[in-house]
Amino acid sequence: MLNRNLIQKQFPIFQHQSNLVYLDSTATSLKPKIVIDKIKEYYEEYSANVFRGIYPMSEKATIEFEETRSIVSKFINANKSEEIIFTRNTTESLNLLAYSLGRKIVETDDEIVTTIMEHHSNFVPWQVLASEVGATFKIIDIDDEGYLDLGLEKVKNQKLKVLEQIITKKTKILTLTYVSNVLGTINPVKEIIKEAKKINPEIIVIVDAAQAVPHLKIDVQDLGADFIVFSSHKMLGPTGVGVLWGKEKILQEMYPFMYGGDMIDEVYIDRSTYKNPPHKFEAGTPAIGETIAFKEAINFLDKIGMGNIREHEKKITDFAINRLIDTFGQSIKIYGPKNIEDRGGIISFSFAKFHPHDIAQILADEGICVRAGHHCAMPLHTCLNVPATVRASFYIYNDERDVEKLVEGLKKVKEILK
Repeated sequence: MLNRNLIQKQFPIFQHQSNLVYLDSTATSLKPKIVIDKIKEYYEEYSANVFRGIYPMSEKATIEFEETRSIVSKFINANKSEEIIFTRNTTESLNLLAYSLGRKIVETDDEIVTTIMEHHSNFVPWQVLASEVGATFKIIDIDDEGYLDLGLEKVKNQKLKVLEQIITKKTKILTLTYVSNVLGTINPVKEIIKEAKKINPEIIVIVDAAQAVPHLKIDVQDLGADFIVFSSHKMLGPTGVGVLWGKEKILQEMYPFMYGGDMIDEVYIDRSTYKNPPHKFEAGTPAIGETIAFKEAINFLDKIGMGNIREHEKKITDFAINRLIDTFGQSIKIYGPKNIEDRGGIISFSFAKFHPHDIAQILADEGICVRAGHHCAMPLHTCLNVPATVRASFYIYNDERDVEKLVEGLKKVKEILK
């Protein structure tokens, strides 16, 4: 286990919220001091726009900004930093793809495939696109344990037979989450991609890695996807910065997403031309200070080690599941895989017949931060036949003490609401 005390000392929020039990990192993570200091450094020392000035402050800001692009590229093992596009968040990255890629390649009678466990950001844009162009929108379901229903037993190297029934030569896009933000399920994305491209070598595969990149070591060369998307704010970085990684050849062929400053090559009365990626997709002034600070979050994670982070989360999640079941028995229902190797640090649950929002409010009164609702995954909750769940999620600054406080908080919920 990571040393929570040493880690929490590096997060100023714990100095201001001494009794804080933060179990909502799936929504957004807390920020270490080095990230906050880097934002402050930009605004105090070289607060100028990027790419547009030849004076020293602008040049300094540009160098710092592009250094983040390089560090992100190395973090996920991209071929080159030009494959890294900065957006506002994962949602914008996915909408960019639906607009700039989807509207270019998807036509009437084509197919788009996604899964029932997707966040709305990776469901609605494709649903809308399919409706607009007359394409077929296909959904991969889940089984009773919270795994994608791929028709295989939970053993390695099984052929993903169900994909042969869903993916065809008409399937232009397969888009799926790496880790479910509700079930915690870690999908066998590499195997799915490999099988999908056997069935249809022309298929474009998009991976929503918002819940994966902060917690698992991701190598885009090994993964085999065409695009992955994720957010800074879920991995100790600032809000307002998203990442879209894509293969250079496809990025070159895509339409721009927005038009305006910095993405322009030349403009004439009758036509305009555009820069190459990544700037082709980065119109307007970006979140400069936030992007510059993002690299400090990556450096922080690298120093701890993604393997260590994964092991820490496995231990605390396993401990939490066992404590909750041992304490509350059949009163609590935990969703998602039972095998800890197949799930991230996310536990969504129903507790007796208590409403999730009532549970979350009572826990909040005890200083325990959890999330209640459908977690931007209404189709999944409909599939689970439950309107809402309570979600507790763990990161590097949590340990068993937080789990014990959650258990004590739920005892109080039971006492108040019984």
